[in-house]
Amino acid sequence: MSLVKNGKLEGDWLDTERENGEFVRMDSVFRNWVTADGSPGPSGEGGFAAEKDRYHLYVSYACPWAHRTLIFRALKKLQDIISVSVVHPDMGPESWKFDQGFPGATADDINGFAYMHEVYTLANPRYSGIVTVPVLWDKQRQTIVNNESSEIIRMLNSAFNAYTEVQTDYYPQALHETIDAINQEVYDNFNNGVYRCGFASTQKAYERAYDRLFATMDGLEQRLSKQRYLAGDVITEADWRLLPTLLRFDPVYFSHFKCNKKRVIDYPNLSNYMRELYQQPGVAETFNLEHVKRHYYWSHESINPTRIVPKGPELDYEAPHDRDRFGK
Repeated sequence: MSLVKNGKLEGDWLDTERENGEFVRMDSVFRNWVTADGSPGPSGEGGFAAEKDRYHLYVSYACPWAHRTLIFRALKKLQDIISVSVVHPDMGPESWKFDQGFPGATADDINGFAYMHEVYTLANPRYSGIVTVPVLWDKQRQTIVNNESSEIIRMLNSAFNAYTEVQTDYYPQALHETIDAINQEVYDNFNNGVYRCGFASTQKAYERAYDRLFATMDGLEQRLSKQRYLAGDVITEADWRLLPTLLRFDPVYFSHFKCNKKRVIDYPNLSNYMRELYQQPGVAETFNLEHVKRHYYWSHESINPTRIVPKGPELDYEAPHDRDRFGK
């Protein structure tokens, strides 16, 4: 990803030397909320009312954080409410780009830009920060509402209920505490843990992240041996936040990020659980493995200087699962 300072592109943002070899993710900057009526969001931010055809998602099929938002858009059947642009999987010196030269990538049909950093500086000509996806864009105000995936999926979960027949709540009030606790552990040690392994620049930092990663995977395997989903017997936000990293683990993180103690397929409960979620209606269409492999192996030149993209592994996300043993 690229860094922008005062509206000017500066180049690569990653600097592990200042952090004793550890990868430290920067916080998202745009943190406003879309709510049903435009009232303030959970932290007091607001002023953006849910409307049909007003909002647009900028995403990458490769990015697990962006994948979350595509999953919620599909689950809530908001495809006709919120439009989408998909960046090219290659991330070069100017970060994410719009180029239809790779199957599945699109142009920027909203603003006509060539690069994602132009979206950020249109929203704020003096923007300073990294250029990330997903981005929730307000076509009416010509600005970024939010670029934090965990908050965007909360908006998609409930703010647009007036425009969809799907009223399922993936963050039910009774499970807030449980979901939040699971999310925190999974984010720290697994979702972000694979990056802590892959971008570590010292052996000590890598091994610390590696140990935390697999301790968490072992714990998830144990939890899923006793119940169907992470928070119990219903699918929640916690499950959908875990899935994108699970889907990318065996084809990318295991080898490319040196997370090579075990694969997801080596965990019976995790792998069956992953397939059940993937096979939920609409979810498979949100995942593009070719974008995933191309992005990681081509874009991370410091890790893979040859930019050779592996042909394998052979994966079958549509294989039968055994999670029905817990009942409906």
